[in-house]
Amino acid sequence: MGRGEATLVDMVRRNAGLATDGGRTRCWWPGEHADYRRYHDREWGRPVTDDARLFEKLCLEGFQAGLSWLTILRKRERFREVFAGFDHRRVARFGPARVERLLGDPGIVRHRGKIESAVHNARRARELVREFGSLAAYFWRFEPPASERPRRVTRAALARRPSTPTSKALSADLRERGWTFVGPTTCYAFMQAMGLVNDHVEGCDARADVERLRARLRRPR
Repeated sequence: MGRGEATLVDMVRRNAGLATDGGRTRCWWPGEHADYRRYHDREWGRPVTDDARLFEKLCLEGFQAGLSWLTILRKRERFREVFAGFDHRRVARFGPARVERLLGDPGIVRHRGKIESAVHNARRARELVREFGSLAAYFWRFEPPASERPRRVTRAALARRPSTPTSKALSADLRERGWTFVGPTTCYAFMQAMGLVNDHVEGCDARADVERLRARLRRPR
């Protein structure tokens, strides 16, 4: 392949939302960041039915507001330490003194509203578990129908859908139940990360792996 042909192929890949590194083709968004690439390759989009991980992700999406996910990802281990592994039952018992300690912790995002929201949402999570049996059983009710999905998942297709009818429905239902920091865009990012949809773009090496995991998944009820 000549230099001009290689350049053309690279341009087409970029437009499709793909990047190649060391023989691996992945979505464009991890860029050059090694920790972002690991997150993309090992976690993002793989279906999750574990309540702690579901609660963690929704909390961290709230903490991300106004920041990059890379910033939150690099603080995630410390978040897990100080938020009791995101066990919603334990976080629901955090009182004012615990909140003040969290506000003094430089390893997390020290934003009172976001910290208090995580504690508040943990209490709402307990209510969901009492009603549905688990957080997983609740959230997987919002897996979107095939008719809502784009015909081809490309960078352009994703750019046109920062939120979806189902993410708007999830957001509205959570807000009605008293949750905070759960707007439609936040809910769609949560759905993408937790595998309720497969938004690895066409041509990404991870896309087929995620499809196989989703095909084998026993949806929680």
